[in-house]
Order: sequence, then C-alpha cells, then structure tokens
Amino acid sequence: MLKIVLGKGEDHRIRGGHPWVFSNEIREVRGEKSPGVAAGVYTAGGDFLGTGYYNPRSLIAVRLLAKEHADIDSADFYRERIERAFAYRRIIYPELTTFRAVYGEGDFLPGLVVDRYGDFLSVQFLTQGIDCRRALISEVLTEIFHPHGIVARNDAAVRTLEGLKETVEVLSGDIPDTIEMLEHGLRFRVDLLSGQKTGHFLDQKENHLLLEKIACGKEVLDCFSYSGSWGVHAAAFGATHVTCLDISERAISLARVNAAMNGLEGCMTFETVDVFDRLRSLKGQGRSFGVIVLDPPAFVKSRKSLKEAEKGYLTINRRAMELLARGGYLITCSCSYHMERELFRNLLARAAQQAGRAMRIVEVRSQAPDHPVLLTVPETEYLKCFVLQAVQ
Repeated sequence: MLKIVLGKGEDHRIRGGHPWVFSNEIREVRGEKSPGVAAGVYTAGGDFLGTGYYNPRSLIAVRLLAKEHADIDSADFYRERIERAFAYRRIIYPELTTFRAVYGEGDFLPGLVVDRYGDFLSVQFLTQGIDCRRALISEVLTEIFHPHGIVARNDAAVRTLEGLKETVEVLSGDIPDTIEMLEHGLRFRVDLLSGQKTGHFLDQKENHLLLEKIACGKEVLDCFSYSGSWGVHAAAFGATHVTCLDISERAISLARVNAAMNGLEGCMTFETVDVFDRLRSLKGQGRSFGVIVLDPPAFVKSRKSLKEAEKGYLTINRRAMELLARGGYLITCSCSYHMERELFRNLLARAAQQAGRAMRIVEVRSQAPDHPVLLTVPETEYLKCFVLQAVQ
C-alpha cells in the first residue's frame, strides 16, 4: 500500500472528518504512484489518519474511505458500505423502489454514485480510485440489488479532472430505451442511457411536494423543465394550466409523454425554447403567473466561473419575479455547490430589488435525504431550493 505523508500542520481538516487530501498538503509519497492505488495517510509526525486511494493527476490527490486500516480492494469492504447505505434508505423510504442508493462522500464511498430505478441501476464511477474497481463494485451491486441491468453513466465532466474519459456503457443486462418509475403516485418515463444526470432528478422528489399547497387554481410556468417532473406535479395538484420550457427537444418530448401518461396533457403545453429569451418575451406580452419554477442545470462548474454564473442566476430570477402575479410564488433552485446558500439568498435579494418586487421567504429546502449531507463535509450539500412569495 502506498504511504502518503502530509506536511506539518496539514492534518487538521482530516482529523476533523473531511475525506479529501489536496496535492499541496502532501510532503512525501512512498511507493508506486499509479492512479487509483490504495494508500495510507499519515501525519508529519507519523500518526495514521486513514485509508484511501491516490491519484497523482488530480488536485484532490487522496480520497479517504476509512479512518482505520482497511482493505479497499476487497468485496467485503464495499458490501458492508453499500449494505449500510441501503439500510438507511429502507428506513427513510420503506416503500420506494427508486432512490439514490449510494451518494459518494455522504455514504463514505467518495467517487461512487448509485441510483436505483426499480429493477435497474444507474451508476457513476467518478474518480480513478473507484473507476479502477468498477468490476468489483459491480459484482457487489449485483449481489445486493439483483438488477435486470446496470448502466454506467460516466458522462460526467468531473471525470476529466481525474484523467478519465466521459462514456456511457451498459455493464450488465439489457437497458431499455426508457423505463417507468413512480413518484408520489405519478408515472414518469426515464431515459437511463441518455437522460440528464442518471436519468431523473431524484434529489428534488421531496421538493416537488411544495406544489401541493400552492399550485391549485394557478397558472404555472415550469422553466428548465427537463422531463416535466415539476410541471406534472403542478398539474396533478390542480394547476389551471402549466407551461413547460426547455431548450432540449428530447426533454420536451419526454415531458409530453409524462403528461400523457398521467392524463394531464389537456392542461399542459410545452415549448422548446431558450428560457432566458422566453422569460423576456413573456414580459413583453404582459403575461403573469401564479407559480414559477426555476430549476436550471448547474451554471457554476468551478469556483473560477462563479462570477459569470451569478449573472445568469440574477437574470433568470429577476425576469421570473417580474412575471409573478401579486401573491404568486417562485420556487427557485441552484444545484451548484459553489453557489453557497447565503450567496444565493443575497443574489435573490438583488434580483428582487432589480425587479421592483417585495419577496418573502416561505421556505428553504435542500436535497432529498437519500443524498445525505455530512456535517464535516460541506461539499455533500449542493442543492438550494427557496420558495418565495411576491407580496408586492
């Protein structure tokens, strides 16, 4: 096993429970420096801190999997971790068959994401240390979940930072073009092979229920609608009409299918448009809405792009606020980790000022609990969801 020795004073964050070691915190590497190799991490004084895997190509040079000496190349190690993660989901979602089964650092398996869609698994191997153990992990997943098929959605840009290619491949079984899942009694078709993320936005499932209290009797605008999960929920909860906007024709087609599957197509319309442009044109038409949902893809890919991303968030939120009827609600989200909660709140305040609206905070949410947040690892919390009401 590789031995990683940290520089003097570089052990405080690790002792505090954070699993990342950055390359500039390392004083010495003893052993073969191949990407993904198991490594023990030690303080400058020789104290053992934990076991992880090493990647000399990454800024995050070591990701720790255990505080103790552990064999991270054994099936038993991954079986115990994944079964523990599964047991937690059985407690919080005893009836669900679709959920995030493994959430990276949140389940002490950094670099691994596993979403269960009934009889199918959509998996992401996001780091060198996890990717080089994909066969071992896949065997354990098959043993625990007995899936009809496993697809590796390794088309995430973060893999390039690890020296990995972006790919999509079927690891076992047959993956149909789409599968069906249930969310709060509503039916959705999911594209596991080419849909966004791993096929569906499982992190928002709790937040979709926010519409139950506010959508009835109102006209709803669902922006960046993807497959229509917000819009379909709004229609099911009694919205008079729902308009879904997305730039992807494939996403809009899937949203139409999902509306029809739930018998809601009569009160929903779908537009393949640039959301920024459409919000501006709707204002020009004098339109207003009782509820607007803004759930865009991550504008912030790195801290370097934060300033530019702020402009995007500011623009869409200002334009949405301008379209709200008095007393109307805005559900606005950011899934960018670098857009911190307080920063997002301040940005929303600026948007309200520019729009000339008085907005009150009704509720603030995060991701669903099958995306667990660790107190000592702030990076595990990424989703911000604000419910605002236009009081003037």
